[in-house]
Amino acid sequence: MAILIPTLNSCLCRMTSGERRFAQRVETKLENDYLVWYDVPVGSSGFHPDFIILHPRRGLLILEIKDWKLEHIQRLDKTQTTILTNSGAKQVLNPFEQARIYAHAVANLLSQDSALIAASHHPHQGKLLFPWSYGVVLSRITRRQFGSTNLGEVLPPHRIICQDEMVEDVNAEKFQSHLWNMFPWQFGKVLSLPQIDRVRWHLFPEIRIFGKQQDLFTDDLAPTVPDIMRIMDFQQELLARSLGEGHRVIHGVAGSGKTMILGYRCVHLARTLSRPILVLCYNVALASFLESLIARKGLAEKVSVRNFHAWCREQLVVYHVPLPGNGQRYAEQLVEKLMMAVDSGQIPAGQYGAVLIDEGHDFLPEWLRLVAQMVDPDTNSLLVLYDDAQSIYSTRRNPKFSFKSVGIQAQGRTTVLRLNYRNTAEVLRVAYDFAREVLAPLDADEDGIPLISPETAERHGPLPELMQLPSFSQEADYITERFIQLNAEGMAWRDMAVVYRSNFMGEKLAKRLSDKGIPVEWLQQSNSSRRFRPDDDSVKVVTFHSSKGLEFPVVAIPGLGYMPYEDQDPREEVRLMYVGMTRAMERLIITCHRESAFVSRLNAVTSRIAA
Repeated sequence: MAILIPTLNSCLCRMTSGERRFAQRVETKLENDYLVWYDVPVGSSGFHPDFIILHPRRGLLILEIKDWKLEHIQRLDKTQTTILTNSGAKQVLNPFEQARIYAHAVANLLSQDSALIAASHHPHQGKLLFPWSYGVVLSRITRRQFGSTNLGEVLPPHRIICQDEMVEDVNAEKFQSHLWNMFPWQFGKVLSLPQIDRVRWHLFPEIRIFGKQQDLFTDDLAPTVPDIMRIMDFQQELLARSLGEGHRVIHGVAGSGKTMILGYRCVHLARTLSRPILVLCYNVALASFLESLIARKGLAEKVSVRNFHAWCREQLVVYHVPLPGNGQRYAEQLVEKLMMAVDSGQIPAGQYGAVLIDEGHDFLPEWLRLVAQMVDPDTNSLLVLYDDAQSIYSTRRNPKFSFKSVGIQAQGRTTVLRLNYRNTAEVLRVAYDFAREVLAPLDADEDGIPLISPETAERHGPLPELMQLPSFSQEADYITERFIQLNAEGMAWRDMAVVYRSNFMGEKLAKRLSDKGIPVEWLQQSNSSRRFRPDDDSVKVVTFHSSKGLEFPVVAIPGLGYMPYEDQDPREEVRLMYVGMTRAMERLIITCHRESAFVSRLNAVTSRIAA
C-alpha cells in the first residue's frame, strides 16, 4: 500500500471525484515503497501539482487530474483548452502543458543538487540520477471515447490514464504499467533513502530541519545545499500534513519532533484561518523560544505565543478584571480569577481560531478545561502535545485523568510518536536506562495518558561522560574548559548549555564561564527567561525545569552528587534528570565531586553500556 501524504481521510473534503478515485487506486494498487503527495506546495514558488509520485527505482512522476466529460471540451490545442461550464465557456491551460511546466520546474530545482546528478561515467551524465516525467488523468473519459476524437494529437495517448483504466477492480500491474509507460526513458539506478530525503528536502522546504532547533520553521533555500540534510521522516510529514480539524492529541517521547509538528501546524493554520491563533506552554523559556521562531517566520501578527500564567494575566488586564494581590498564591489566583470571569461571561470564550498546547503534561486538568473553552466552536481546532515521561510536576499527574473530562474530544484523534530523533543512540540509552524504573511503559485507552518507551533513530555519537572531580569549583572549571575546547573545534557557543538543579550551581557556572570571556545567558529568573534569545551566540545556563522543550548539541549537567535531594521524592528527581539528559542532541557531559545514589546509578549504567 503506497504512502499517501496527506492521508486520504484528511483531504477528502477538498478532492474532486476524479482525484478521490485516483487516490484510492494509488493507495491500493501501488506497493508500500511508493510515495505519493496530493496537492502539496512545491519549492519556494509553492506551485501545486495534483499528484507527485516517487518510486526509488521508477523515478518521479507529476500528474494533473481532470474531471472533464468529452462534451465539456470545446477546443484543445497544445497550450490552451476551452471548456464548457455552467457559467459558459472558460479558457484554461492545457493540463498536459500544465503538468509539463510543473515537471520541468521540479527537475530544474532538483538539478541544483550535485548529489542528485549522474556522474561522468553515467550514460545520462549531467542529468538527474533518476527518470522523471508527467501526464494527465482524464477521470470521466474512457479510452474508447479518447480514441474516437483527435485529442491524441495534443495529449499523447501513452501519457494519459482514462476512466476505465482506474476502476476499482483494475489489475494492479496493469494500473502501474499505465503510470510508467509515461516515461520517455527508464534506467536502473535505485535511489537510496538519503537520496530520497534529498529530493524531499528540495521539494518541500517546510519539512526541513537545519540541524538546530531554532531553524525548525525556516523554509527558505539555504545559500548552499548542506552535505547532511535533516528533514521530517515519513511518519512526521504524514502526521503534520494530515492533522485535520477538531481536537487532536499527540503523545510523543522526548525528541520525537512534537514541537516541529506544532510549528508546521502554526504555519498551516496561519494561512487558512482569519481568527488569531494561540500557542501555550507552561515553561517561560520555551514560550520565549517558540515566540522567537514564530516571529522569524513572519507570523507574529497572527500567532500569539504565551506561557500559561502570562496569558492568564493578559486576559485579566485586557478585560479589566482586577488582578490578585502579590503573595504565595498569586499564580493560582490568576487562574481562578480567569476561570470565574470566563464562566460569568465577563471574559468571552471562543476567542481563538486555533489553540495549540506544547508540553501539555505540565498543565493541570482545570487549566486544560479553561483553554479548551477558548477555541472558536466554528473552527474547533485544538492540538495538545503530551509526554507523561517528562511530567516533572508530581502534583499534576492524575492516574484517572482523561481528556474527555476536561472537554477535549480526543477519542479517535490521538497519535503516538515513539521514535526519538533528538538524541544520539548513546545519549538516549544512558538517559532511559538511568530512568527506566520510573518510565516503564504504561498502556492507556485512547482517552487516557500512555507512558511510552522511546525508540532510537540510530544516530550515533560519543558515550555520555561522567567526570568525578575533587570539588564543585573544579566541576565548574572542567565544564568551562570543555566548552572552550569544543568552541575551538568549531562548536558555536549557542550550541552549548549548562542544565542545573540548584541556583548556586547556575550562579557558579555562569560566573566561571563569564570570567573566561565566554558569552553567557543565565536564565535564572522568569523575567530573564522571557528574554531568552536562541539566536544569540551565547552559552545558555538553565534549570532542569526551564530546559523542558529545548535542545542543544552539547549539554553539561553539574552537581550530580547532590541528587537526589533529601527532601524530594527520588522518583521525581529521576524524572528531572531524564529531562535534563535528553536535552543533549550529540554530547552529554555530567560532573560530580561527591558520592550519591544518582552517581552510583549512572556509573552502573555507563559501565554496563561501555562493556
